[in-house]
Amino acid sequence: MPKKPLRRRSEPAIPGEVAKRLGYFQERQDQMVQTIRQLVETESPSDNKPAVDRLGALLAGRFEGLGGHAKFHRVQNFGDHLQVDFAGASGGKPVLLLGHLDTVYPLGTLATMPCRVTDGRLSGPGSFDMKSGIALMLHAIEALRAWHEDSLPRPVTVLLVSDEEVGSDTSRLITENLARKSAAVLVLEPSHGPKGAVKTARKGIGEYVLKVTGKAAHSGLDFEKGQSAILELAKQIIAMSKLIDLKRGLTLNAGTVQGGTRVNVIPAEASAVLDVRVARKQDAAGINRRLRSLKPFNRKCKLEISGGMNRPPMERTPGVVALYKKAAEIAKQLGWKLEEASVGGGSDGNFTAGLGIPTLDGLGGVGEGAHAIHESIQLSELPKRAALLAELIASV
Repeated sequence: MPKKPLRRRSEPAIPGEVAKRLGYFQERQDQMVQTIRQLVETESPSDNKPAVDRLGALLAGRFEGLGGHAKFHRVQNFGDHLQVDFAGASGGKPVLLLGHLDTVYPLGTLATMPCRVTDGRLSGPGSFDMKSGIALMLHAIEALRAWHEDSLPRPVTVLLVSDEEVGSDTSRLITENLARKSAAVLVLEPSHGPKGAVKTARKGIGEYVLKVTGKAAHSGLDFEKGQSAILELAKQIIAMSKLIDLKRGLTLNAGTVQGGTRVNVIPAEASAVLDVRVARKQDAAGINRRLRSLKPFNRKCKLEISGGMNRPPMERTPGVVALYKKAAEIAKQLGWKLEEASVGGGSDGNFTAGLGIPTLDGLGGVGEGAHAIHESIQLSELPKRAALLAELIASV
């Protein structure tokens, strides 16, 4: 008898049913690409409400065509937030699919950064962050309906907000309220790195403004009568740098500094905008307390601190770990190893994880260049990501 060919370790066996479902998406990869192209070519900068609303209306129609009930949370200065509810064959809490409509690119970026498909990649503004993730939502739900006689195996809620790239001020309460009603939250933000790792931890983000008021004087005639706000601010920045603790994941960066009026005037005012990142919730309270208790080195100068923490950290809790392990097992059945990562950037998943709701982030496209001219996704990864999402929705 002829010997059976040995299976290489890099090509693990895929269980039959899961293999069929992966094949389903492989056969429809071109359709997914067309969806992503349509979304990328519908520009949606955060600060342009009509543009974001156009994308929201397009997606509401697509989701309703799959049996969902779409509604908008109206917002005055940003695009309306889109919520779509799907009933399921079984009862229980829904799984929340979370993402955002807005991008960082100004309207008209397509003229210099068109959507292109070349060398197995699709590029264009927002392709990676995160319109490929939205497309995965659409096609995973479409597949689940096809596999379950035009219904979903469990309730699903989709929430696509319009202001994630600018702080999520108008959408945070909506996100948190829906998360509290959900069994788990799957965030379709971009994956991490070339292997498409999901994100099981994210840093919390804060923004503070430190303003210093001194006293103006002529720098030649009355130098000793002036109190330099810039000098005081410089000393404060050096002092604050001692709060940085890389081992704890705590960083502080004075990102922008302003001050003074003319070169021959002792500056009466100066300010710095501070970016604060923390890996642990307890450190958010600690750094807030330290910043608000700053004292001037020059007692004739006055300090004023404003701002605060915008997003709590997404910590690697047991609920997050359990969700990751489930995803990793599904990926293993699909024939690949799903890795996890901890990252410094935040997302709306920080809000849901901060409430203690099991949250898995980074389930979107595999690519590179978020917010940059080379932003793109790898097309061959789309079927695997869609299959993983569909199986997760059904099983969590």
